Amino acid sequence: MLLLAVDTSGRDGSLALARAHNPTQAKSGLAWGTHAFELLELVPLAGRMYSAQLIPELEKALERQKLQKQDIDAYVVASGPGSFTGLRVGLSTVKGLSEVLHKPIAAVSVLEAAARLTAAKGPVIVALDAGRKQVFVGDFHFDMGFNVVRAKESLVAYEQFFESLRESQIPAFSPDQAVREAAAAQQVTIGESVAPQADMYACIGYQKIVAGETTPAEVLEANYIRASDAELFSLPKLMP
Repeated sequence: MLLLAVDTSGRDGSLALARAHNPTQAKSGLAWGTHAFELLELVPLAGRMYSAQLIPELEKALERQKLQKQDIDAYVVASGPGSFTGLRVGLSTVKGLSEVLHKPIAAVSVLEAAARLTAAKGPVIVALDAGRKQVFVGDFHFDMGFNVVRAKESLVAYEQFFESLRESQIPAFSPDQAVREAAAAQQVTIGESVAPQADMYACIGYQKIVAGETTPAEVLEANYIRASDAELFSLPKLMP
């Protein structure tokens, strides 16, 4: 299966072409570095230029691989949270390709991708800078096979987030320096993590496609996480 993955959720983005070979392994937790998944292309996309870059860079990547758009079997897209304009570009591009070529789409949460990159098994918190002294927070729990047991996403103010972390023993990570520095100023520890790119979205998206978790183009929408969700946010505590 040939996959196209697109991430235009943040300041910088990327697209990836990947080939998956083993659907059985995907069901039990597919990972990079296995024979089941081959990364063909990982192309960076400059922020604020997504609409001008995405299709031309895709065409160049396909040409380098001697492939055509019709060879792509499925699409994966970072669905948010993130930049309103950036998400719209990625989603509209993938939706357009899917509608024309009649191929499935897997939408992947940016927070889930960030959480998986921490390689944590069990509970983990990830935070992404949302601007205006707010953070997008992902509260996840992964079992030993890296399957999602719990997933909760919220938008909260820095102060509320840091206060919740003080009362929680769950490890927290962020790829954003601004979040880590603000936490350090409040004597709160947040570990450094890696920001996900399109290759990671391709890997997660393939698992979703194999599991039948696809989204029709006509109902695919961005996951912006509204401010009202902040009222629902509270970090669980680990039992002693």
